[in-house]
Amino acid sequence: MWRWLEADRPVGGREGLLLRMLKLSEEVGEVAEAVIGATGQNPRKGVTHTWDDVEAELCDVVITAMVALRTLTPEAREVFGRHLARVAGRSLGE
Repeated sequence: MWRWLEADRPVGGREGLLLRMLKLSEEVGEVAEAVIGATGQNPRKGVTHTWDDVEAELCDVVITAMVALRTLTPEAREVFGRHLARVAGRSLGE
C-alpha cells in the first residue's frame, strides 16, 4: 500500500510527510463519526452507522498509521515490533 501511495503522491518533501501524518487525524475523526452514528448521539440524524462500521474505521486508522510510519522509516515493521514488545513488557510488568 505504501508503494502505491508513494507512486501517486501529489505533494512531496516535508509538506507531503506532514500531510501523510495529518491523514491520521482525518481517520480518527471518521472513527468518532461512526461511534456517534452507531450510538445515535446526533438527534438530527439518529442511528447512521453500525459497530461493524466502527471496526472498519479503526482498521483504517491502523493502516494509515502504518503507512505514516513507513513514510518515516523503511524499517517500519521492525520499529513497530520493538515498540509493541516494549509496551507489552511494560503492561505485563516484565
